Amino acid sequence: MNPDVGAGNVMISCEYVVAMAAYNEWMNAKLYAIAGSLPTEALALERNAFFGSIIGTLNHIVVGDTIWLKRLATHPAGHVALDPIRELPRPDALNQFLFANFDELLARRRMLDALIREWAADLTEDDLSHVLSYNNMQGVLARKSFAGLLVHFFNHQTHHRGQATTLLSQAGVDVGVTDFLARVPDAGVAQDPVANA
Repeated sequence: MNPDVGAGNVMISCEYVVAMAAYNEWMNAKLYAIAGSLPTEALALERNAFFGSIIGTLNHIVVGDTIWLKRLATHPAGHVALDPIRELPRPDALNQFLFANFDELLARRRMLDALIREWAADLTEDDLSHVLSYNNMQGVLARKSFAGLLVHFFNHQTHHRGQATTLLSQAGVDVGVTDFLARVPDAGVAQDPVANA
């Protein structure tokens, strides 16, 4: 099967977006609690990762979220929850170091996570069917399915949090369970209707 077939026709629900926003907030709280237990030197230590250090990786996730939220905020529905993101300057580069101070980075992360949670709760199914036009970092115009962009938005966070947890592991700390599965409620054991007949 060709993996590209149907790749542009992403179908998600508002419930998916709400669940991913909750997972994002849960994981970031865990990640920052562990990272915050490390000394500043350990956070800033060059570890040969995509974005260098633990704090560099956490900064990149904030940069990526800011860039994407600013794009998503151009949706014609004008989601009020994204008003604070409209006021922020757009980062100039994916490796931009917005915050060298961990507490300032944590404050921005918490603000973004609360905003993402509130915005996700306000989305409608009609919002998801929109095609969004935006310019990428090189200024090239793109037109993409809003639903597909949301999948990318959350996948990008998960991807780089995986890198951050690896760096934390290298620093000698364990983040614990990170799987979305931990957020899926147990529906109980399904019974076989034939066996119970």
